[in-house]
Amino acid sequence: MKDVAIVMGSISDLPTMQNSIDILQQLGVSYERFVISAHRMPREMIYFSENAIDNGFKVIIAGAGGAAHLPGMIAASTILPVIGVPVESKSLSGMDSLLSIVQMPGGVPVATMSIGKAGAVNAAIMATKICAINNEQYSKSLLDFKKEMHDNSVESGKRFE
Repeated sequence: MKDVAIVMGSISDLPTMQNSIDILQQLGVSYERFVISAHRMPREMIYFSENAIDNGFKVIIAGAGGAAHLPGMIAASTILPVIGVPVESKSLSGMDSLLSIVQMPGGVPVATMSIGKAGAVNAAIMATKICAINNEQYSKSLLDFKKEMHDNSVESGKRFE
């Protein structure tokens, strides 16, 4: 069983969501990815969401662009934590996606990340933090990741000395 489900509304969202995949792989977190459109595949989306716990998932990362209903509709259909990633759109540079995901009604939360690559990276880190509550290996991976970021920052600063 996989700990994290990565769901995107369209295969065109993969370039953004690949950043989540890359981080989860780097951290050694088990995941599975899906393409499920809230608008074109509503029955499949509901089925996936209602069965996510039984399928072993602990966290769902949902990336969507444009109207971006996917994260909210998944959150409405499961009690698992859902992390929304606004995918940058051509027409409004992802602001439409961000506002769609972040404007959830009370009682149906979606942890919303920033638009695009940084949001996808942070979604994977947040999902790992959630899973690390009960997984020492994930905790160690996160500590190593933070140390590597620190060391890279220190090293890059030395280049200006």
